[in-house]
Amino acid sequence: MSDIVAIARTWIGTPYVHQASVQGVGCDCLGLIRGIWRAQHGAEPEAIPRYTADWSEPQGEERLLRAAARHLIQVDDAPFAAGQVLLFRMQIQAVAKHLGVVAEAGEMPTFVHAYSGHGVTESPLSAPWQRRIAARFEFRKG
Repeated sequence: MSDIVAIARTWIGTPYVHQASVQGVGCDCLGLIRGIWRAQHGAEPEAIPRYTADWSEPQGEERLLRAAARHLIQVDDAPFAAGQVLLFRMQIQAVAKHLGVVAEAGEMPTFVHAYSGHGVTESPLSAPWQRRIAARFEFRKG
């Protein structure tokens, strides 16, 4: 198991709280990735501006995709692997704005993510979820 997956799984059960990133207290999908970053690298690489549930949608801006590309390594062409960060479009042609971490790759893939009404959970990376993937990334080493 990758270190990233081990860290992500320690967040399972954390309640969903919009804009939060406190293990065991509350987080959203971005907060989960921020928490993993802090465990791996220390301080976050940039301040996160306040955001609403529909952020970036009215303008059609790919803010989350651009931020991920600034701080992570894009690996769209690599095979699925445990520890990769997944960025999803929740609707066709919508901006990408949901994040998760591949926990298990292979025949029965899973991913860890936080979403409203469920908190942080490990879910099957089913075909409908896979169709929503907009990009895949890896955390930088060190």
